[in-house]
Amino acid sequence: MPKHILIIDDESSIRETLSGILEDEGFIPISAASAEEGLTILEEQNVDLILLDIWLGDNMDGLTALEKIKEVYSLPVIMISGHGTIETAVQATRKGAFDFVEKPLSYDKIILAISNGLRFAQLEKENKILRDKTSNVVRITGKSNVIKDLKAQIERVAPTDAWVLIRGDHGTGKELVAQSIHRHSLMRDRPMIEVNCAAIPDELIESELFGHEKGSFTGAHSSKRGKFDQADGGILFLDEIGDMSMKTQAKILRILQEQKFERVGGHKTISVNVRVLAATNKNLEEEIERGNFRADLFWRLNVVPITVPSLYERLEDIPDLVEDLMLGLSSRGLNNKKFSESALQVMSKHSWPGNVRELRNFVERIAIMCSSDTITDKDISLFLNPTGHLPSTTQHSGANRPYEVPNFKEAKKVFEKEYLQQKLNENNGNISQTAEHVGMERSHLHKKLKSLEITS
Repeated sequence: MPKHILIIDDESSIRETLSGILEDEGFIPISAASAEEGLTILEEQNVDLILLDIWLGDNMDGLTALEKIKEVYSLPVIMISGHGTIETAVQATRKGAFDFVEKPLSYDKIILAISNGLRFAQLEKENKILRDKTSNVVRITGKSNVIKDLKAQIERVAPTDAWVLIRGDHGTGKELVAQSIHRHSLMRDRPMIEVNCAAIPDELIESELFGHEKGSFTGAHSSKRGKFDQADGGILFLDEIGDMSMKTQAKILRILQEQKFERVGGHKTISVNVRVLAATNKNLEEEIERGNFRADLFWRLNVVPITVPSLYERLEDIPDLVEDLMLGLSSRGLNNKKFSESALQVMSKHSWPGNVRELRNFVERIAIMCSSDTITDKDISLFLNPTGHLPSTTQHSGANRPYEVPNFKEAKKVFEKEYLQQKLNENNGNISQTAEHVGMERSHLHKKLKSLEITS
């Protein structure tokens, strides 16, 4: 993509000359006649490098502007001056300038300085991404058939520019799937911008996604670029997409279709090119029927659907998962404890309604609380259930699997009990919230829980 070069100089002839040179070299020049104007442009537009005059004929000189730029942006800044001294050049370098070019400007010198600055910025960006990757390795653990299928889907879709809708229960690893797609995509050298739609208040989500202009609402003391703007040319990950309001959904749909938007309080149309990954734990088809989710937005996002299996569907992966989790804990200073075969067998009979997230928390808890170096089946039973016995609702051996119960009535009862127990766990035992999530009246749910002998 063409690089955007911001020229901040109070002499119009210099701005015009530099703009012509940059256009000839395939760059996109942006001009500002003052430091204040340049800082405003930086708030509103993507810029890759800055050419900044030291002696500006306004209230703010180039060195002061350089300090303000470096406080907020990690951009290469090349200082230009017609009255340069060694002392001034040293001062500019100490304040963070990448290079110093004297007037009259030489075509070759300015292009060489810009090329070096852009190359340096790219290396810095690649190093940051590499550090992030090595500190948080993206790996989907497991050898089960469902995980093999999941990995195969990721490998097929990642190199394309197709949009992906990632579905799965709480704690299954939807964000991990998104990170894996990003790591194998053609946009791996650009950061993936993540938005947790459920964590942002409805009144702020538009500002978060689209950005806002200074003074557009109380507290907007400066202009701000939104997530769509930041993700331009890369990937935008919308987590918990099913929790957005209908009003925000309508705006999102328009932006996704046109790849254009306006900031809150602004009138300028901004064009972007983003690949969207979305994730949800909700049944969007049911949400559409209830009037909580737009059907046209669903079809726009659901280009390639990927479903992340629950841990119950791949209990054979527990030994590998436990090993990985213990390695992670040992890197944080905890002793790398061993799990006996009998311990792993007991863990493989638990339903894990909280999925991998619950397993991770459990492994950390038992690694901290268990004093012995080897964790046994007795330790597992004790920590899974204080009475020392696994509850029958969490066993999945033999006839306790719904599809292995001899008749439909009993199978339905087993499923209802496990389903409602899991939903209760997800809502921290809150019956009202659980009733709302499963689409039941509170009184009806309360009676159902009582008949199935489930306690909140």
